[in-house]
Amino acid sequence: MSLIPVTILTGFLGSGKTTLLNRILQERHGHRIAVIENEFGEAGIDNDLLVQEEGEQIVEMNNGCICCTVRGDLIRILGELHAKKQSGLLNFDRVVIETTGLADPAPVAQTFFVDEGISSQYLLDAVVTMVDAKHAAQQLDAHHEAQEQVGFADRILITKTDVAEPEAVEALRQRLVRINPRARIGEARHGQATVDDLLDIRGFNLNAILEIEPDFLTNVEHEHDDDVTSFVFRETRPLDLNRIEDFLGAIVQVYGPQLMRYKGVLHIQGVERRVVFQGVHMLMGTDLGTPWKPGESRESRFVFIGRNLPKEILIEGLAQCTADALAAQPGA
Repeated sequence: MSLIPVTILTGFLGSGKTTLLNRILQERHGHRIAVIENEFGEAGIDNDLLVQEEGEQIVEMNNGCICCTVRGDLIRILGELHAKKQSGLLNFDRVVIETTGLADPAPVAQTFFVDEGISSQYLLDAVVTMVDAKHAAQQLDAHHEAQEQVGFADRILITKTDVAEPEAVEALRQRLVRINPRARIGEARHGQATVDDLLDIRGFNLNAILEIEPDFLTNVEHEHDDDVTSFVFRETRPLDLNRIEDFLGAIVQVYGPQLMRYKGVLHIQGVERRVVFQGVHMLMGTDLGTPWKPGESRESRFVFIGRNLPKEILIEGLAQCTADALAAQPGA
């Protein structure tokens, strides 16, 4: 029986993984894709951002990094997906694993070689790494995981080239080649990449990886920086979008370097669709998500990931962005 090909989609926080995956899920390419996504923190957001078409299976893993604390869950989920495929409960022909931006891809890739059950069912097709042209230089300097993501890539896609200086993009491209000369480098603007950039690459070469990391098959130790933390803001009352944008605009002027990633699915007063708010350091923006269903419980969830986060300031400030808080102000 043929093995099921698997793509590991990685890249540092805010590099555009979910945007690209959404593009692939909506494209009429004929592939039936099961998606396993992992988020760092106690509550997931990305599952709400993905457009799930009929016949696709999306499994969410959160409250830990896929490369360490929930790796056992990854093995279990892959096994369950395969069993459901065999029994006819699910119909898919490939798997995409979207890792948290803080993941080292090595332990994830390792799973497909050291676990006999998984290696008999799945084939690791490629590691695809997305690199944020606006913030990559800083991320590569500061984070071992960002370097590992580039080093293990079979395909590298540079994002946000439209908001970065051309000279910086070219310098980044040269740096990526120095780190990983074997990976083909392309671009993905606003998730605009073809399915050929993600699937059926047949690029993962175990021998090449063993040259880079000889203990790849034996070393399972992995640690993260202890000062990188996350928290979630939840609110059932409708929010005022203008106040949210003004508040976070002021926050990033002071705490932007500490805010590695922030994203939310928001219940905005007067808007019948989810409002998606995303940011990396000083760069942020909003977009419309899927419509709220009739009778659906509406809740805003905002996840922040960073170093030395001003948690109390953020919670108190966001609480003042509710529509009723605005109405209660003098002169409102």
